[in-house]
Amino acid sequence: MKKIFLSALSIVCFTQMNKVSAQEKEVYVFDKKIAVPGSGGYDYLSIDMANNHLFVSHGTAVNVIDLATEAVIATIDNMEGVHGIAIDNSLNRGFITDGKANSIVAFDLKTFKKIKTIPLTGKGADAIMFDPFSKKVFSFNGDSDDASVVDAKSLEQVGSVALGGGPEFAVSNGKGLIYNNIEDKSTVVTIDAKTLKVINTFPLAPSGKPTGLMLDSKNKRLFSGCRTSKNVVVLDAETGKIITTLPIGSGVDAVAYDTEKKLIFCSNGDATTTIIKQNSADSYQIVQTLKTQPRAKTLALDTKTHKIYLSCYEFEKGTKTPIAGTFGVLVYKMK
Repeated sequence: MKKIFLSALSIVCFTQMNKVSAQEKEVYVFDKKIAVPGSGGYDYLSIDMANNHLFVSHGTAVNVIDLATEAVIATIDNMEGVHGIAIDNSLNRGFITDGKANSIVAFDLKTFKKIKTIPLTGKGADAIMFDPFSKKVFSFNGDSDDASVVDAKSLEQVGSVALGGGPEFAVSNGKGLIYNNIEDKSTVVTIDAKTLKVINTFPLAPSGKPTGLMLDSKNKRLFSGCRTSKNVVVLDAETGKIITTLPIGSGVDAVAYDTEKKLIFCSNGDATTTIIKQNSADSYQIVQTLKTQPRAKTLALDTKTHKIYLSCYEFEKGTKTPIAGTFGVLVYKMK
């Protein structure tokens, strides 16, 4: 998971962004910071809505936060390099990508005890998702440009998907299709969950380097956050047609979508989260550029409380050096 040139186009973009800013209001506000122990890097966050737990990747471990108390209650540790966490409530199992070990670690969602470490043929396991249609877990592997497919029940790898490029976030439509951002190709691919084949490729150009991805199933709209172009692309999930693009902050990683409030969140490494209102399937507007903290670029959305959670350290001024003991989860709530 991973300028600026003065031109007529730049002036137009600047003018448009000023118009957007003038319309912004305070939709979300800072609530609190949840202190999280330990050191090491950080990546994805994931919420188990059924059990009200937030899972935070953190170096060689995953910290577990009870969302009722917003306190750390457990740690799943002794891995080599954690990235993503996927949830399967039907089997009471969670799944963690251990990228450095080229494996998936399955664990119990209630006891947080490890069940099995599943070796993968793919290399550099990063993003992960559970597909409720196929009952399979997909690990998206950045070093081998493929996805490893694991049966959630047998806990064995049962296949793989050649992707032709470096994968990032992925999302399922729950009906047999999986969408995946291909970062180095600036495309979104559609995977058939039955055949484990790529059946469609949607170009995002001139937008580039897509990372975060989310789906509005009802309107069949995909939201793809792109780093090099600093925008989010809205596209038709069936045809790949680009509906619109909206400017966001730099260094985007995650994208979330609140189906009830019709809000899209793009968490950016430049200490902002761009919040976009979906007025209709084809109409969108930026409603807030939420100030966060530098490198708070991944987030999770609680669809019950509508709070968003972002993990990060505090950094030495002007550097990318984290300050020991400052890791935590930033909590923002609706105003």
